[in-house]
Amino acid sequence: MFFSQARQITTDYRSERRLFRLKQDRWVFWAVLAFALIVIPRIGTDYWFSAILVPFLVLGLAGLGLNILTGYAGQLSLGSAAFMAVGAFAAYNFQLRIPGISLLLSFFLGGIVTALFGVLIGLPSLRIKGFYLIVSTLAAQFFVPWMLTQYGWFSNYSASGVISAPKLEVFGQDFNTPSGRYLLTLSIVILLGFTAHRLIHSPLGRNWMAVRDMDTAAASIGIPILRTKLLAFAISSFYLGIAGALWAFAYLGTVEPDGFDLSRSFQILFIIIIGGLGSISGSFLGAAFIVLLPITLSLGSTALFGQGADQALLQNLQKIIFGSLIIFFLIKEPDGLARLWRHLRERLKLWPLRY
Repeated sequence: MFFSQARQITTDYRSERRLFRLKQDRWVFWAVLAFALIVIPRIGTDYWFSAILVPFLVLGLAGLGLNILTGYAGQLSLGSAAFMAVGAFAAYNFQLRIPGISLLLSFFLGGIVTALFGVLIGLPSLRIKGFYLIVSTLAAQFFVPWMLTQYGWFSNYSASGVISAPKLEVFGQDFNTPSGRYLLTLSIVILLGFTAHRLIHSPLGRNWMAVRDMDTAAASIGIPILRTKLLAFAISSFYLGIAGALWAFAYLGTVEPDGFDLSRSFQILFIIIIGGLGSISGSFLGAAFIVLLPITLSLGSTALFGQGADQALLQNLQKIIFGSLIIFFLIKEPDGLARLWRHLRERLKLWPLRY
């Protein structure tokens, strides 16, 4: 009787402690969200919004889209930039050819078009996997920019193939200022981030992870492999398509097909490798690293060497650091910055008692 009571007391204590931690994490999350929505628009500068925050949010959203496909469903892809291009040009054409259409609706429809394209590209995943699937998605990466350049209809017969952002106006509110573009991007990212969280913790998300870990065993327990893989491609492409529209309209203002080249796909792949495969927070940690590293190197070189620092040397140094970190994370910490952050957070929670 004594041992059973002691065991029950220990279980209740652990449950209360876990519940306290969950509530603590949620309070911190909501505090950060409120700070991003209320405080940053008031104190941020145009440089913050245009050069740091907006590209960070868009790249984080693109990393989340690829993480759904690769990190959770286990389907490898090197065509992320192609999906972003489809979303950007589809949203542009919806705005151009349907008078009075809402900006958000054009983004959504651009994402739907990208999802359909993603399903088409994902069909080979039913027969092939691994390196061969990478080659299949890589073909899309070369085909999409060629198609957008070859057929002038997609860019409204622009001589240079460049498309320009429509007026960023939603429900009568003007978002054409740097802070407005930040708030528009942040709102869309928050909505899609919550949606991704619900999807990953739903039966569909568990199916993705089962297929990722062992598709043969998943099929043997009744998981529909065909539908699960194609839904992963569709939802991932939807996220990448909206990220492409935001990249073109909220960040750059104008974009050409070559702006979504293979290097952009590698950049998004680096985001999820460094940030952490199979992690929503890792997608944004990786994006923060990718955005802040060049700025940090530039500021550090200016502080050390003045304005005479060799920019070519800095770019090569950046590539060396990227490559070294990718090797490090693949070997030593496959879960990336997300796992390091979880370890740090646990240590901080136990700090007064443990240390």
